[in-house]
Amino acid sequence: MYQILKSAHSGWRYIVFALLVIAVIKALSGWLGNKAYTEGDRKLNVFTLISAHIQLLIGLVLYFAGDWYKVDSSNAVGRYWKMEHISMMIIAIVLITIGNSKSKKLTESIAKHRTISVFFGLALILIIVTILLMVKDVPGRSFFGMTK
Repeated sequence: MYQILKSAHSGWRYIVFALLVIAVIKALSGWLGNKAYTEGDRKLNVFTLISAHIQLLIGLVLYFAGDWYKVDSSNAVGRYWKMEHISMMIIAIVLITIGNSKSKKLTESIAKHRTISVFFGLALILIIVTILLMVKDVPGRSFFGMTK
């Protein structure tokens, strides 16, 4: 069961990343282009939020079922998996959640797009930084399978 969840977590990241990139681009386009906030924008943001939360739940199961919280954090690899990865991803998902929640309360389209741009954008930056830390700290890992 652990291997199935690990594979799901590994594959689901592409969905989360793609949805997040698309949501940020659409929100920036809407904000800077003074475009209306549509039902399609709302659905994209909700799907991004849901996919991120699914990824979080799978990740938490893996973290505790795989005893990652017991790993020796005195070396870079152990520290990355025990502390850095989980904490930075939780912060990114909190940013996505806050951004989506705040945008729902706003009435003006530009404000909705701006809020999504800022919060989802910060989450995207944090996720990219976390991936780059993994590439640096964990031997044999690369940025989404792409080698240098």
